[in-house]
Amino acid sequence: MRKRVVVTGLGVVSPVGIGIDKFWNSLIRGISGVSLIDSIDTSDLPVKIGGEIKEFNAEDFIDKKEAKKMDRFTHFAVAAAKMAIEDAKLKIDDTNNEKIGVVFGSGIGGVITWEEQHKVLLEKGAKRVSPFFVPMMIVNMASAQISMMFNLKGPNFTTVTACASGTTAIGEAFKILQEGRADVIIAGGTEAPITPLSIAGFSSMKALSTRNDDPQRASRPFDRERDGFVMGEGAGALVLETLENALKRKAKIYAEVLGYGCTADAYHLTQPAPDAEGAARAMEIAISDANIRPEDIDYINAHGTSTPLNDKFETIAIKKVFKEHAYKLYISSTKSMTGHLLGAAGAVEGIATVLTIYNDEIHPTINYEYEDPECDLNYVPNKSIKTKVNFALSNSMGFGGHNASIIFGKYKGD
Repeated sequence: MRKRVVVTGLGVVSPVGIGIDKFWNSLIRGISGVSLIDSIDTSDLPVKIGGEIKEFNAEDFIDKKEAKKMDRFTHFAVAAAKMAIEDAKLKIDDTNNEKIGVVFGSGIGGVITWEEQHKVLLEKGAKRVSPFFVPMMIVNMASAQISMMFNLKGPNFTTVTACASGTTAIGEAFKILQEGRADVIIAGGTEAPITPLSIAGFSSMKALSTRNDDPQRASRPFDRERDGFVMGEGAGALVLETLENALKRKAKIYAEVLGYGCTADAYHLTQPAPDAEGAARAMEIAISDANIRPEDIDYINAHGTSTPLNDKFETIAIKKVFKEHAYKLYISSTKSMTGHLLGAAGAVEGIATVLTIYNDEIHPTINYEYEDPECDLNYVPNKSIKTKVNFALSNSMGFGGHNASIIFGKYKGD
């Protein structure tokens, strides 16, 4: 028998708030976290806006000496994990730490460190490159540092599936727990991609919004006037544990994890498959894994990037899976407020989905002004909705054709 898995702790570092309360209140009120970037010089960059976290101080969560050995993406991960562990009231010691693991995703890892140290190499020579360059930059260091910070000795690995990384991490953690290979997993995703090279690269692909004169209205998923995504940064962490373990320690339960599906488009470096087959199949697998019907789903937290192709093909995929029920679904995009957090997106949006179920309230898709005939579903435009949510699905899709879907349900007893 597969073990039941529940969510008992949440932690988030996001452009709309640090901590669950600030994050959720901002989402429900439809507050944008997009602004002009001030952490780097954007004078020579075509894009000058992002979902930047202005008030984060790593030393609020990490010892100053240790923080100096970490890239910003790891700072975010450790901070989110610390908040999630505290929220779950999870006590960790030598009696249980071998059964507590970490599965964390990131799309590009320590790109800030990479760029800074490359500049040192060019300007000052090889001998001046930091000995911490490699352990700060490599993508697995988020999960590794979380395990070291909290002495977690269970399964530990990193998922790298581009913008699906956070959802993939939650899904793989869910499967580890179902199989009984651990009692608790800290799962999530993290990203700190706001650098000159990252912005220049995504800009060259024509992937980013160029609404520099109107930052807060730039991310507009499913709107006819959408012109690209807005890059964001942050991290989300969820404490997942077996129901047996949660009940034994009398933990608060936010929601139950019910189903997971992941697929590949096998089509193109960056574009979704035209028939949306891969995304649709991921949702179908997740629904089957959850042992529910498509019409049981009340809400979808969409990938909803604000790019012309993603929003169109995600809508096609939803219609393929849900048919007439697609028009009864509530669908919204967290990215309309946070921007696109790349490898952290699925984790932060997974948290938003769990809070939707827990609070029976759906956050809006802001900046939705002009209807697109190719995107004709209910995207909860501009204003939150209070309604019962028993089952919800969160979608993520990444460059390379990675698709991941996770289903959460309202916890209804043991």
